[in-house]
Amino acid sequence: MRISSRADYAVRAVVELAVRQGEGPVKAEAVATARDIPHKFLEGILGDLRRGGYRLARQAAEITVADVVRAVDGPIVSVRGERPTGLAYTGTAEPLLPLWIALRANVRRILEGVTIADLAADALPEPVERLAAEPAAWENP
Repeated sequence: MRISSRADYAVRAVVELAVRQGEGPVKAEAVATARDIPHKFLEGILGDLRRGGYRLARQAAEITVADVVRAVDGPIVSVRGERPTGLAYTGTAEPLLPLWIALRANVRRILEGVTIADLAADALPEPVERLAAEPAAWENP
């Protein structure tokens, strides 16, 4: 799985909006500066700027990282651009389908279990903290 720059920047921007939630609409330029996101790239993510600024449509605790990733990149895990549930394998390749489905389930479990409010509060759920604390998680084989 690959997290695109677009998804990374989108999550960072949404976290900034959550942190500023009580301030009313926030200009894209302020979000770009606060989260070190190229302003032009952020404009592409947020759409053309209008008179006002941006704010969250729902409470940060109701928005998961998965919601944001899906909004900017589509399905979270795909194989050759298709969702794993739409694939079919035969012969010796048959075990690949449950492997891709398991991968999808685990990625979804993590990304759907972390809300924008968690990130804004710098308080990841304990299972995520535990996985990130494993030394092997930081190494590239």
